[in-house]
Amino acid sequence: MKPILIFDFDLKSDLNNWKIVNDAVMGGKSQSKFYLNPDGSGTFEGSVSLENNGGFCSVKYVCEPIHLTDAKHICIRLKGDGKQYQFRVKPHQTDSHSYVFPFQTTTDWQTIEIPISELYPAFRGQKLDLPSYDGSNLEEIAFLIGNKQEEPFRLQIDSIEVK
Repeated sequence: MKPILIFDFDLKSDLNNWKIVNDAVMGGKSQSKFYLNPDGSGTFEGSVSLENNGGFCSVKYVCEPIHLTDAKHICIRLKGDGKQYQFRVKPHQTDSHSYVFPFQTTTDWQTIEIPISELYPAFRGQKLDLPSYDGSNLEEIAFLIGNKQEEPFRLQIDSIEVK
């Protein structure tokens, strides 16, 4: 299978389809932003607050439908801050639940290789009794931080592709 590029960041990247969704949707006080840094990396940073039952920040990207039935992995080149994040996908952007894969970052550039078959269904932090993601369709990806603690965070993303 030929790799499918979902997004490759550079200084000319259009971030219009990237949207911040924080716990403010349920009254929380966490704050985040997503921007291109001077090196051309997509940068997701902010501060998670537990105030008002909050506790998460996320950034999502909506794309044209992609069929991943022959794909085995989603590969993300990124540089974190030593914290744990979640990578999330939705087969249809209108789905209420996501398919989730938690990953640990280091403070160096690394490539996270996510087995598509290990993305499990969850809604509002609760694992659902549904089959794992089958890759048949992809319309939305997201990065989320919600480690049940107040903390600043910074995640730089270079590229996201499917192999």
